[in-house]
Amino acid sequence: MKAPFNRHVGLVVLDVTMSNPNGDPDMESEPRTRELDGRGMISPVSFKRKLRDLVSQKSEVFTAAKKELNLGSETGNKFEILEERGRDREKIKNMDKDKFIKTYWDARVFGNTFLESLKDSELTKEQKKEQKKKKKEGGYAHLINTGTVQIGVGLSVAPVDIVRMTYTNKAGVEAGKDRGMAPMAFRVVAHGIYCIPIYVNPSIAVKTGATAEDLELLKFMIPYVYQHTASMIRPQITILHAWFAEHKNTLGSCPEHLFIKALTPKVKQGVDRPLSAEDYDIPGKNDLGELQDRFNEVRDLIE
Repeated sequence: MKAPFNRHVGLVVLDVTMSNPNGDPDMESEPRTRELDGRGMISPVSFKRKLRDLVSQKSEVFTAAKKELNLGSETGNKFEILEERGRDREKIKNMDKDKFIKTYWDARVFGNTFLESLKDSELTKEQKKEQKKKKKEGGYAHLINTGTVQIGVGLSVAPVDIVRMTYTNKAGVEAGKDRGMAPMAFRVVAHGIYCIPIYVNPSIAVKTGATAEDLELLKFMIPYVYQHTASMIRPQITILHAWFAEHKNTLGSCPEHLFIKALTPKVKQGVDRPLSAEDYDIPGKNDLGELQDRFNEVRDLIE
């Protein structure tokens, strides 16, 4: 079966100011940092969760995308989300391959490990027997797939400083108290420029059922992903650039590390500790030079 699109590579460049782009649950939601050099991190799961939320909540972004891209009109695909709270595991497990693929956008795009989440302790003896039988017949293969779109770990260009403050609440939240306080609960990055790489592998699309319209929906949503999922702890996260490049074929027509390196911002010479975006040299499309000729198209999705 022919792949539905060529290989793509992307790079999302973020300006994070007094916000927590990704809290670490093992560290009381402290902004994630890399221990070896203090650079900030954003997990792939965090970025994908925001994209899933835009679809599952049928947000204004998804509604606009559905209208502009005419989603599902030719493929018949639905745009439900598999990684959702309250899902009916048994119902999903019993879906045949075609129905499963056509139903869940995130399974088509990001892959899934749904079967691995069905622990033996949650199954009856008969269900275990049926599951074992179906596994032998290959009936669960569509429930365990890697994704055609892989999000890399977001990494800040320079080490980040963490600001910690105490939350206070005028109205008490505990019985018998007329005020509240959460010591050091407000933990944010003072400032950082982060880069999140994105890789699109058409070889996997054939297996997961990802289509060209699925990829177009992803590209449509990326410029809005932080603006439309903002929260109290991350109010100031701005996408400076959302670079997306289409290779000339399905195999890849340019080494992707060269693309990413050329478009990654750098701290300006003489700046010891960058405090704002003005302290960085932030590349534009022209900084790709001759690399542009090795792609069918290079776009900044926010333009």
